[in-house]
Amino acid sequence: MATIKEIADIANVSIATVSRVLNYDDTLNVTDETRQRVFEAAEQLSYHISSKKRRKRKFKIGLYYSYSLEEELNDTYYLSIRVALEKKLESEGLKMQRIRSGDHADQLRAIDGIICLGFFVREDIERIASFQKPVVFIDSSPDDDLFDSVVIDFHKATKKVLNYLLELGHTKIGFIGGVDTDKHGNHYYDLRQEVFENYLKSKDLYCEDYIKIGGYNPKDGYLLLKQLLELEEKPTAVFVANDTIAVGLYKACSELGYRIPEDISVVGFNDISAAQFMVPPLTTIRLNTEFMGETAVSLLQERLINEREMCLKVTIPTKLIIRESAIEIE
Repeated sequence: MATIKEIADIANVSIATVSRVLNYDDTLNVTDETRQRVFEAAEQLSYHISSKKRRKRKFKIGLYYSYSLEEELNDTYYLSIRVALEKKLESEGLKMQRIRSGDHADQLRAIDGIICLGFFVREDIERIASFQKPVVFIDSSPDDDLFDSVVIDFHKATKKVLNYLLELGHTKIGFIGGVDTDKHGNHYYDLRQEVFENYLKSKDLYCEDYIKIGGYNPKDGYLLLKQLLELEEKPTAVFVANDTIAVGLYKACSELGYRIPEDISVVGFNDISAAQFMVPPLTTIRLNTEFMGETAVSLLQERLINEREMCLKVTIPTKLIIRESAIEIE
């Protein structure tokens, strides 16, 4: 496990700065670039490159992404995948060019293959297809007949969390999540919320008051948990759609005098670098983002080198990482 000192040495900042960045301290006055260095250093220390030598080809890969730097720092899920991609491409001797959706997309014409990371609307997908390049989507599969993809089984991952909490005796379980909004204002609801609601309804344990939806960030997690704790009959456990939301929950509990996990259990999603440093360490779903990035590069190489025509969709398994933020209810 990486230490805060190791992260500080790589990022060239103080140990205190690393601790405050990883805990999303909004009173810390540092630049986004400094925060990015800290998160990248944390990811790099958890990344292991295979020593096995592979055949290298001089392909140029485009990383076509949809999110801003601020969004990458608020939820480091995409950052961790990007770091894995960059390390894998480097180990294979491949060059990568980052291109943000909507910004100079025509640069993709000079690219050998494209890896798409983020949330894309239909017009983005049609434009990507028009370049007629090998393409791999990570975290989405917009067209199984046209593109390779690397995805997570959100159904199974969500049920892992719920089964774990049910085994601990929790029957009053809340959910805090978010909604994706495209540039046209269309809303796309979180699949985890759908699975959560349907699964608890099947157990006759669903409570609409326990569902709170906002943004995927610590601020909304803070505000939404406060709303849950104002209820007369409070949940004994909360499942959150990502770990950065959980950071806000921790702050709200601290301010209101609630203890995690004694008063309320919390389970996150993503297993970001900061999760193991939270107090108490966060129980969460690990998405194996390193393997997602590696798999995307391997799929693209196979298309480029072997000229595979059939599209592949690879589902990466998740793992429940049990730490100290959830306990058996008395």
